[in-house]
Amino acid sequence: MTEHPRISLSPDVLAGKPVIRGTRLAVEFVIGLLADGWTESDILTNYPDITHDDVIACLAYARDTLSGERVYPSAA
Repeated sequence: MTEHPRISLSPDVLAGKPVIRGTRLAVEFVIGLLADGWTESDILTNYPDITHDDVIACLAYARDTLSGERVYPSAA
């Protein structure tokens, strides 16, 4: 997998979920906000400790994680 220097995984933080480095904001949370219709501006206003580059890093991490996902058809 591609390196993501802005994303951190540690078993001591949010049970090992990927988070924006130096925060407790999970990548999943940020992606969820975007999916719920929040704009990047909304996120940055409500979470001033993160930056544009952090939001982009969340999207890149999600993209790279999903690119490794494979679906195999069932014989049923």
